[in-house]
Amino acid sequence: MLSPLLILGLVVAAFVGFNIGGSSTGVAFGPAVGSDIIGKGGAAALMTVFAFAGGWFSGRNVIQTMGGEIVPASYFTLIASVAILLFVGLALLISNLFGVPASTSMTAVGAIAGMGLAERALQWAVMGQIMVWWLVAPLIGFWVCTMIGRYFYPYLDSWFALEEATGLKRMITRFLVVAIGCYMAYSAGASNVANAVAPLVAGGTGQLTASQGVFLAGGAIAVGAFTIARRTLDTVGTGLTDLPLLAALIVETVSATLITFLSELGIPASLAVSATMCIIGLGWGRATRT
Repeated sequence: MLSPLLILGLVVAAFVGFNIGGSSTGVAFGPAVGSDIIGKGGAAALMTVFAFAGGWFSGRNVIQTMGGEIVPASYFTLIASVAILLFVGLALLISNLFGVPASTSMTAVGAIAGMGLAERALQWAVMGQIMVWWLVAPLIGFWVCTMIGRYFYPYLDSWFALEEATGLKRMITRFLVVAIGCYMAYSAGASNVANAVAPLVAGGTGQLTASQGVFLAGGAIAVGAFTIARRTLDTVGTGLTDLPLLAALIVETVSATLITFLSELGIPASLAVSATMCIIGLGWGRATRT
C-alpha cells in the first residue's frame, strides 16, 4: 500500500513533469509553430511521443547521475525527495507563467546540490564534471554555429532556399522542420525526465523503478505540453527572435545534438541555454562574414 508521503512525492514529481512539458515544448517546436507549419496541438502530440522516447532510451543515465552520483542515493529520503521536487516545480511554474523557457536541469541539479551541501555529502568530483560541461557545451554550440554562419550559411541558404521553396521541395522543407523539432523533443526528454523523477528513483526511497519514473514523467510532460506550453510556444515562436527558417533548423540541430550527447554521458544539461548560445553564435558568424 502506498504511503501518503509517497503519494505526495508522486504528485509533486508529476507537477515537475507538467512544468517541464510547458517549458520544453516551446523550445522544441517554437519555430515550427511560429512559421505555421504545425499547430500547437500537433506540437504537443509530437512532444509527448518523442520526449517519452528520449527519456526511455537516453534518459536513464541522467536519472542515475542525479539520483545517486551527485549525492549518494541513501540521502534521498522521501521527505528530502519531495522537498527537492517541490522547489523545482515551483521555480518552473513561475517561469512558465511568465512565458519564459527555464533551465530545468540547472534548477534540479542546484536543488540536489543544495541538499548535498547541507548534509555534507555532495560529490564534488561529479558536480565539478557537470559544471564543466555546463560551460563547455554552450561554448561548443556557439563556435560550431559561428563557423556555420561565417563560412557555410550563404551556400546552405542558396542551396536550400527554404523560404522560397515550392512544390515537392516545400513539402520536404516542412517535413524537415518538424523532424528536427522532434529531435529536439527527444533530446529534451533525454535530459529532463530525470529532473522530475530522479529523487524518487534513487535508492534511498526504493519505491519507484527507472521505467516507472519514465512513464510518470512522460505522462506529466504530455499534460504540460497540451496546456501551459501554449504561452511558451508563442514566446519562442514569435517573441524571442525572428530567425530565418534555415537558421532555426541549424540552431535546433546543433543544440539537440549537444544535449543528446551529454545525456548519453549521464550529464544533465540545459537545452534552453545551448539553443540560446547557438542563436548568438550563428548570428555573430553571419554578421562578421568578410
